[in-house]
Amino acid sequence: MAKRQSECSRRTLIAATITGMPAALLLRTAAASDKMTKPQAEYQDRPNGIYSCGLCTLFVAPDGCKVVEGAISKDGWCKAFAPVD
Repeated sequence: MAKRQSECSRRTLIAATITGMPAALLLRTAAASDKMTKPQAEYQDRPNGIYSCGLCTLFVAPDGCKVVEGAISKDGWCKAFAPVD
């Protein structure tokens, strides 16, 4: 009886591991793509009047952004613009 009980536990563990792996991969993919694409952010390489990425709190020098994927210009602008106080 003890042997049968350990086999069931082992099978349960293996089944749970196999079932949980795809879910873990999906969660990792979602976390990796938290940033918007340039089209989603309506990013443009030119400023919007006096507003530009270089004056935004989300800008990460020299050419990054906390919410938009890829390299951006400090002279660009997008709809996520948040002015520095």
